[in-house]
Formats: sequence, structure tokens, C-alpha cells
Amino acid sequence: MGAQATAGLGEPAAWATKLPGSTCETRAAAGCNFLDMSELLPLFPLSTVLFPGMRLPLHIFEERYRLLAARLQAQPEPRRFGVIAIRKGREVGADGITALHDVGCVAEARQIAPHPDGRFDLAIVGTERFRLLRVDDSLPYLQGEIEPLPEEELPGGPTTPPVPAAGTAGDALAFATRRVQAGFRAYLNALADRGGGVVSVAELPDEPLLLSYVVGAAMIIDLAERQSLLAAPTALDRLRLERSLLARESAMMRATTSRPAPDFAFQQFSQN
Repeated sequence: MGAQATAGLGEPAAWATKLPGSTCETRAAAGCNFLDMSELLPLFPLSTVLFPGMRLPLHIFEERYRLLAARLQAQPEPRRFGVIAIRKGREVGADGITALHDVGCVAEARQIAPHPDGRFDLAIVGTERFRLLRVDDSLPYLQGEIEPLPEEELPGGPTTPPVPAAGTAGDALAFATRRVQAGFRAYLNALADRGGGVVSVAELPDEPLLLSYVVGAAMIIDLAERQSLLAAPTALDRLRLERSLLARESAMMRATTSRPAPDFAFQQFSQN
């Protein structure tokens, strides 16, 4: 695709202490509207998933994405584009991408550093999720018609699995938050046991939505599972999926000797 995400799976990720403008309501209250629905959002397909609140460095070297980076640099802030995971195909080459996932994340370019040879380094942060409705290929890089997705903590639709019989929906969310915090710490301990290293964990957030994104991005799982976490309709749905994945991955690491574990450390969440 001509862009390299310089933070790989299992490596430390920097996070905002609060999700930056993570809901349409938040943006409206701040007087900052999301992209007009008549506009097309430039798309950056990657072989990874960007979550709201996640900071990611990108190295841009392919010509069409150099053009995108130059156009972003020339426009006023916020400089937005969409990061979306590749479903089929490869990143590099004009004909490498054959299918995209339907849920991505709007990114804001916080820093754009050009190189003399035309390459760019970008520091981006995920802001809010979107659903891809249509792809436009009239420019050298892809653009998309998108629908912003709401950020909700609790289910509101009739098709969502019900909360436990005992207690309220809020109780279920608090229970899921505590279980995921505990499960994530156990997961990191299992990683340390397999690698023989020391894992340093900052205090995990208590906010369910932010916790769900931090854990989703940090787990060493395949792209399809990571994508399913991004696409989960609510924080409660995402936390329930993460609880299951954390239990599975921790059990696998403790039961096998063949699964490698990287040197994994978490830093304090960076200030936004």
C-alpha cells in the first residue's frame, strides 16, 4: 500500500486518556461537525486495525499516498482520513487490494513530517468508528462514503444478547469491566511467563469504552478477531468478546510451549 505502520502487534501503544471526539454528540456539542455526508473521506487501507484513542505512527512511501499526505498537510486541522483493514489482498501495489472490511476508524494526523525524497512520517490518532458505504476510485488513492457509528456503552437494540438476569444493565457493564481488567492482567502475566520477561502495566482505565479499545488493540490476536472487536456495537458487547478471547489466549499460552511471547510492556496513557 506504500505505508508502513511502525508499531506492530504486541508492541506498546500510546493512548489518549480520553477518546478524542469519540461520538457525534460530543462533536456537535463542541461545535465541530463530522465530515459532511456529501464529502468523501480519503481511505488508508492497512493490514491492521486502528481503534479510537489509539496512536499510531505511519511511514508513507508509495506515490499515491505521498499525494494524500501532501494534501493533508496543506489543509487546516483537523486533518482527517479513514483507516480501514484489508479483507482480501495486499497493501502494496495499485491492484493489491480486492476487498475492505466495512467498519473502520477515522484518524486525525497530529504530525506530518515530510522527507526531502518525498516520503512522509505521520503521527495519527484514531477518533471514531465509521461504516464504509461506498468506495470511490476516481483519485490515485481510494475515498469512501461513510456513516459515523455511535459509541454506546450499553445495548439498546432487541437483537443484542440480554444482560444477566440479576442486576441492571449498568451492573452488567461494571461486572464486564472488572472481569476484563482482571483477565487482561492475567493475560499479560501469561505472556511474561512464556517469555521469561517482566511485564509492566499502567493502571488500566475504568471507563468501559476506553478499556474496551485499549484491550482490543493490545491483545495478540489475528486481524479478523481484532476487526470483530472494532465492529462490536457497544462497549458491553466488546468487553464480553474480549473476556472470552483473553481466557482462550491465556489458557493456550499456559498449556503450550510453542507459542512465542514478545517483550511486552505498557506505558502510561499519553495525554491527548
